[in-house]
Amino acid sequence: MTIFRVPYHHDERLADDSLVLPGASVTVEPEFPDGTIWERLASLTGAVAAVVAEDAKAGAVPTVVSGDCLVALGTIAGLQRAGLDPGLLWFDAHGDVHTLETTTSGYLGGLSLRLALGAHPDLLAGPLGLRPLPIERAVLVDGRDLDPAEVAYLATSGLVRQPVDALALPDGPLVLHVDVDVIDSAELPGLRFPAPGGPSTGDVLEAVQRVLATGRVAAVDIAGTWHDAPNSRATETLAALLAS
Repeated sequence: MTIFRVPYHHDERLADDSLVLPGASVTVEPEFPDGTIWERLASLTGAVAAVVAEDAKAGAVPTVVSGDCLVALGTIAGLQRAGLDPGLLWFDAHGDVHTLETTTSGYLGGLSLRLALGAHPDLLAGPLGLRPLPIERAVLVDGRDLDPAEVAYLATSGLVRQPVDALALPDGPLVLHVDVDVIDSAELPGLRFPAPGGPSTGDVLEAVQRVLATGRVAAVDIAGTWHDAPNSRATETLAALLAS
């Protein structure tokens, strides 16, 4: 397993101790253009796609660890460049299915899953060469903290939403994306967007292990969405996910 460390939250470089990974890892640091936020994100996710594609072509299962969920688009695009047609499991406390028109906060990470499904293709999918995922090949796992616009979208879009303890997987190879905030915020302090009432760390780890045990996971994408340097609990959780 190759671990690719992407120490960014959007296009902001995180402190070196923000993503402390056990064992060897490769840090991905692109050269950013002097352009818009989306042009800069395209450079970042493009760099991720390149290393994921190379690793997947070599028969490995790349693991990408970053500071937000947008990087997952690079992971998906990398597998597609390697000739795979992956489905997607999206573990997250939030829906991440906003568009630029529906977001109330303006937080770009809240568009991540919707972008992977084909929204605003000119922003990231086009520059990446990412083929939007068919909605029947994606599953939102948990997604308990939703805005009204996300509730409305999920009610009509056909995107499947499931709890961590009752997963039905899409066919074929999979991208397993885990935003650590899927874990109950009472167990994981310091998150950027804490959400109470979620599954325990043990429940999430057990679900991840069940998915990995299928042998169909082609890439793992982990978003360490905490503020600045993580506390010891966050570091332990990240290590446990990687150990899975």
